[in-house]
Amino acid sequence: IRPFYFRQGDIPVYAHKRVVKSLKKRFEYVFAKKNRYPGAPEVKTHRIKKNVPFKLKDLSVIPINGKHANLQVFGFRFKEFAYLTDMKTVSNKEIEKIKHVKVLVINALRIKPHQSHFNLEEALDFIEKVKPKKAYLTHISHMLGFHEDVEKSLPENVFLAYDQLQITV
Repeated sequence: IRPFYFRQGDIPVYAHKRVVKSLKKRFEYVFAKKNRYPGAPEVKTHRIKKNVPFKLKDLSVIPINGKHANLQVFGFRFKEFAYLTDMKTVSNKEIEKIKHVKVLVINALRIKPHQSHFNLEEALDFIEKVKPKKAYLTHISHMLGFHEDVEKSLPENVFLAYDQLQITV
């Protein structure tokens, strides 16, 4: 994050309490108050809490609680855009928070089931529950198949995401 820090100053970090604790342990030099490493970036942490929306400048962000195997993780809703990657399960209560968004981005790792990620079938079932206008599959592996072949098998409002994809909502 140094190049960003040198360009813009303090880096805001939004994360669950568990993640902030881990970052402070792993990157102690970034959070040090005394004897700071020269050139260490400054970060400003903002703890995300379940069911508590927060602001990014003027944008309201709604955290969506999910599970990556047994690990609690967050996805996010930004107006009519929902971004949930690296998840395996999401409760019906949390799904209600994102129903009928214009755009949903969700992970679909591969065809076969996986312990901590949606596979293609699970992702498509999840998309059917949410009913977005469009959905993009991300966090995909080579085990999903070739891009063109997979896209042909998807519903007409579901697409594979790709590097440098730009989405307008």
